[in-house]
Amino acid sequence: MITPENFSLICVKFVKKGALMEAVVSVVLKSWDVMAIMAPYLLLGFFVAGVLSAFVPVSFIENHLGKRGIWQIVKASLLGVPIPLCSCSVIPVTASLRRHGATKGAAISFLTSTPQTGVDSIAATWGLLGPLFAIFRMAVAFITGVICGAAVEALTPPSEESGDECRDEDCPTCNRKSGVKKWKQIFVYGFGVLPRDIGRALLIGIIISGLLGATVPEDFFTRYLNSEWLSMLAVMALGIPLYVCSTGSIPIALAMIGMGLSPGAALVFLITGPATNAATIATVFQTMGRRAVIIYLATLSLCSLASGWLLNRILTAQVITEQVHHHAAEAGRFEQICALILVGLLISAVLPHKTKHCCHTD
Repeated sequence: MITPENFSLICVKFVKKGALMEAVVSVVLKSWDVMAIMAPYLLLGFFVAGVLSAFVPVSFIENHLGKRGIWQIVKASLLGVPIPLCSCSVIPVTASLRRHGATKGAAISFLTSTPQTGVDSIAATWGLLGPLFAIFRMAVAFITGVICGAAVEALTPPSEESGDECRDEDCPTCNRKSGVKKWKQIFVYGFGVLPRDIGRALLIGIIISGLLGATVPEDFFTRYLNSEWLSMLAVMALGIPLYVCSTGSIPIALAMIGMGLSPGAALVFLITGPATNAATIATVFQTMGRRAVIIYLATLSLCSLASGWLLNRILTAQVITEQVHHHAAEAGRFEQICALILVGLLISAVLPHKTKHCCHTD
């Protein structure tokens, strides 16, 4: 028997379910908007990443980083900027650099600049945050790589440079193997291996972006972290131990800007999030020692704060949000098709596979 009390409870449950469904729909729509903006740029980035994989082998990098000096550090950072390696996959490559004779400075330079960017990340940053932010992010990745590498090398005695010699008979760098068709490798790596490497983190990042955009008030950061330096320190403390790939961090940074975070603080997150995490710190400690870890973290932290402060003098959050709203309003059939293709790649990426590729292939 339905009593007035039971009826009121039923009504409350329906209202709660309706509110929950409305919230879910809002998160999905926000996530789809981000996906549609990113998709064309990200697919282009995947293709260029495949070209780099096919024609720029790891051995080419390793052969140019074996001597002390600022030029080796500059080359390491410059080579690291376009290469699509995330925080996870850059670790074995950096360890391999050390095993094949790279100095600590060059290895730290590569380790710092590489996970911050990549052709896929650069393209996605251009699409979501604008060309000025993308160019600034590339420049910061290169400069921080040089500064961190130079600091480690300057404070490391030459006697500590010797690394473990590679004795792996199956090492593809020491024993080059042929037979892989270059043009096939472009698509195998660009639209197969790379999406599997970053797909899960990217999909999570897009969903988090939609969740934050749909549920968190737009004035959240201005209300609770209204100090420029306090907000940058807060996101730096979050980013250093956190694992987030350079591409997956972009929609999260965009959502933070939509909640009132300054572009500079978002940049701090985009630097420290991809460039550091617990696994990276442990690897540096194991392969280069405690001194290198301390210098690396201290230098990167100072560089990220300085970069964030400088970007806030150049760019405002309003410019970024206006651009995002403009792109979202103009998302047409081409963007929707690209988004569908990207969704297919990401779904395929998160499904279990028999083999796992975690680094740039030769």
